[in-house]
Amino acid sequence: MNYFLKKICYSLLVLLGVVVLVFIMFQGFGDPARMIVGQTGDKKTMDNIRSDLYLDQPKWKQFVLYVNDVSPVCFHSKVDIEKKQLKGLFIGGDTKFGIKVPYLRKSYQTKKEVGKVLMEALPGTLILAIAAMLFATIMGILLGVTAAVKKGTWMDTTAVFSSIAGISAPSFFMAIIIAYLFGVVLHGYTGLNLTGSWFDIDEVTGEKYVSLKNLILPAFTLGIRPLAIITQLTRSSMLDVLNQDYIRTAYAKGLGKNAIIFKHALRNALNPVITAITGWFAELLAGAFFVEYIFGWKGIGKITVDALEKLDYPVVMGSVLLSACIFIIINLFADILYRMVDPRIKAV
Repeated sequence: MNYFLKKICYSLLVLLGVVVLVFIMFQGFGDPARMIVGQTGDKKTMDNIRSDLYLDQPKWKQFVLYVNDVSPVCFHSKVDIEKKQLKGLFIGGDTKFGIKVPYLRKSYQTKKEVGKVLMEALPGTLILAIAAMLFATIMGILLGVTAAVKKGTWMDTTAVFSSIAGISAPSFFMAIIIAYLFGVVLHGYTGLNLTGSWFDIDEVTGEKYVSLKNLILPAFTLGIRPLAIITQLTRSSMLDVLNQDYIRTAYAKGLGKNAIIFKHALRNALNPVITAITGWFAELLAGAFFVEYIFGWKGIGKITVDALEKLDYPVVMGSVLLSACIFIIINLFADILYRMVDPRIKAV
């Protein structure tokens, strides 16, 4: 329990560091008032907007107010709570102490709350990342085990060569090649679209419906690099485990080869693989920007790139904070998973 409390404290410090960096990098870039009202806004309107965004306050106070907005633990006035439509539990008089849903402010372009914008895009990113990781994990472990068991054969050589090629190829480059090849050149055979999201709109009724066909190309593209790394890690870890004394003892006892490989060897070889899987899953969730953008997949990545193009910094800032939270949560989950897979690991 103490171990996990320490991990949570460290995670909160990391998150605070991200908040500081996000504020320094994006707060005050451009003129938000001009971005909101356009070129025709009068001075009084822009002054009111700057006041609403706290841009007329000193930088240190802007930072304190920003932290108060994005933090789940906060102090807000009645006016702020009503104006920002904060959701949570508040107690006190004019200035209330509260535990709330973090308020990421509003988009300069759409005027919608950033939290709602990101939550609308999150399911698309989750679906894409889960599909890509399932493909990479299943294929990577199978290829890695096969390469280790068939060490020195053409299967081993092919798996190693393919994994090196997969690691070397950047995702955005592979996305362009795969999109053009399967979405344009071979479209008549594959039936796969160049762009599309996890839902389509019926041209007759106008209703949305799930279209997983559009998931194939972006998930395959996004899964190539983690697939390559998982293959190499599984192969390397399996080779180490297969040389252990208890594996030789299992063979001497007459246990079946499949039972030894998958029940005894693979389980003890999974720790570095789990590290790769959890780390890459967090990265895919938080960083599938170019793949989503190239394939037109509506997710956090595409929303963030679009926001950067339009200088919509609240959306970008909210996206970075959400990505940091995803990394932290998945890393904590990985620690729990280690202890489930390998009982030898104890909390310190």
